[in-house]
Amino acid sequence: MKPMTRPARILPLIIFSQFAGTSLWFAGNAVILDLQLAWGLGADSVGYVTSAVQLGFICGTLLFAVLVVADRFSPRKVFFCCALAGALANIALLISPPELAWLLLLRFATGFFLAGIYPVGMKIAAGWYREGLGRALGYLVGALVVGTAFPHLIRASGADLPWQQIITAVSILALCGAMAMLVAVPDGPYSSPGSTFNPRVLERIFGSRRFRASAFGYFGHMWELYTLWAFIPLWLLAYGDSHGLTLNVSLWSFLVIAAGFLGCAGGGVLSKRVGSARIAMIQLCISGLCCLLSPLLFGTGLQLFLAFLLVWGITVVGDSPQFSALNAANAPAQYVGSALTIVNSIGFLITVFSIQLASSLLPLIGARYIFWMLVPGPLVGALAMLPLLRDRPIG
Repeated sequence: MKPMTRPARILPLIIFSQFAGTSLWFAGNAVILDLQLAWGLGADSVGYVTSAVQLGFICGTLLFAVLVVADRFSPRKVFFCCALAGALANIALLISPPELAWLLLLRFATGFFLAGIYPVGMKIAAGWYREGLGRALGYLVGALVVGTAFPHLIRASGADLPWQQIITAVSILALCGAMAMLVAVPDGPYSSPGSTFNPRVLERIFGSRRFRASAFGYFGHMWELYTLWAFIPLWLLAYGDSHGLTLNVSLWSFLVIAAGFLGCAGGGVLSKRVGSARIAMIQLCISGLCCLLSPLLFGTGLQLFLAFLLVWGITVVGDSPQFSALNAANAPAQYVGSALTIVNSIGFLITVFSIQLASSLLPLIGARYIFWMLVPGPLVGALAMLPLLRDRPIG
């Protein structure tokens, strides 16, 4: 049989669509300072807004898994519908009452529909790749990273832009990604139904020592990741205030978060040679060291401080696609779908606790020391992963 030819446009288009769709994720964070002034929101609204998206994503992934949505329907059509609905939930901020409850409800809805964008985008890629999927996933998670950071870039490109224009621009971008996926990316030749979600297999899934190692490594990674992303703008602002400097907070928030693309893509390329476990461990340890050193670097000069943040931005998420590969490889074959759904849901639930803890601690310990609370995540994750370091490369 003649091997299936994959059009050259496929991966770039999936990457663009993933980037465009996931730009919805932190759209609320990019304008939260404006909303705090315009709507009279408290300083703790940053944590609530981020947690609302995370909770929506958790509920969405669980419901989509129970209903087997991405297997019963064409994944690209699911992606299109969810990106469209997410864009509408995002732009609905323009007409909502200026109240925190409405803001949280709309951010929850946006997170819910992101469950049909981020995981489904990876499923679409898997339908086109039988080999080299690890590298493709590295680019796709990198697209998530840049998409997450992109609203900050829109803010940085026009500091005087009304928040309404930023929200509108992100929604239009998400719609463009939805159309690109629907029109130009057909279902791949390797598309196949995933295993049915079964919440009663927790004991069987976590009975595997190797799966426990990769899952708890991922949990430690998630304790750190979204809390850092959520509080980077506040940390930059606090640094500028403490040193008498005026920083372009939005631009540097974008650069620090988007730098993670290098960690994701570079880790994906190296994983076939070095192994996913080693790549994940190295990046997890570096980002954990950044957590530990963060108060010290907060007191240094601007150039060293920004260079430190860029290194942190690269490594804090660069291990993410490798954890995806490890969890898929180490899950019991008949329960892969349930295992990944459960682990992702637990991981995102962990981010809610981490974000809310940071919000509670911020007034007590100040911005300089806030990221110390992230240290246990990488530490526990690295210790959990030790049994995997002798694994053969997974790429």
